[in-house]
This record gives sequence, structure tokens and C-alpha cells, in this order.
Amino acid sequence: MRLHICAVGRLRTGPERALIDDYTRRLDRTGRALSLGPLNEHQIDERKTQGPEAEGAALERAIPSQARLIALDERGKLLTSPDFAALLARWRDEGTQDTAFVIGGADGLAPGLRARADATLSLGRMVWPHMLARVMLAEQIYRAATILAGSPYHRA
Repeated sequence: MRLHICAVGRLRTGPERALIDDYTRRLDRTGRALSLGPLNEHQIDERKTQGPEAEGAALERAIPSQARLIALDERGKLLTSPDFAALLARWRDEGTQDTAFVIGGADGLAPGLRARADATLSLGRMVWPHMLARVMLAEQIYRAATILAGSPYHRA
């Protein structure tokens, strides 16, 4: 199952970019045997969109057709890492070809895009900048693969 992070905002060189690239490389190694990956990023330039509706339309264009959709939203469901891994495994086992994670801009996701999501996920009760949310999401996707692989990375 191919994985996609579709996010408003451009991430340039720096520590966040280095972390995402590291987790993406790790997932490529671990996830291949599990039919998870690759992890692709689709960045929406916030300067070319104004507000959640325009950002939502741009995000819609970035989401692969027929993809399962997970919206990251502060009002979303809080999952444990094993529960998140189980969700990805279930969708993979059901034959899902693509799963897209969407991260909105400063004003959040367009209501229509959030409503169309197959799942809405929260990274916690606090709000995170999109750069950090992407890093945390990339790490959790990698962690999910290690859980499914039985790796000691996840020690819970």
C-alpha cells in the first residue's frame, strides 16, 4: 500500500526535512516486506492558495484517486501506535492501494475535505505546526511498520 503525506506548506532544508527523509528511508527498508510504502510527499504552496477552501481544493488534486483518506485534525481520534498500525494493516489487507494523510494550513482543513475522510486522526490535544506534524506523522508511519514487523523499535 503506497502512502502519501499531502500537506499545506513547503518544507525546505533543515532539521524537520532531515527527520522526514530519515523516517522515509527507514520505512522504505522496513515496509517493503510488509507491502507498506513507499512514502511520498505532496506539498501545497500556501502562497498559491488563500484559506481552507482553496487549500482543500489543492489538497484534493494531490490525493491519488481511490486513495483512503486520513485527515489530521485536532478534533480527530486519538489512537495508540499499535491501533494506528492495526488500521494501516487492515486497510492494506483489504486491498487498499493508496492511503493519503492530509494536513491543512494554519486555519485547518476545509470542512468538505475533513467530512470525506475515511478516518480523522489527532496527534494529541495540542495543536502542532505543520512542519512538526509531518515529522511526527512520518515517525508514526515508520513506527507502525516496525510494530507490524515485530521489531523492538516500539517498546510498549
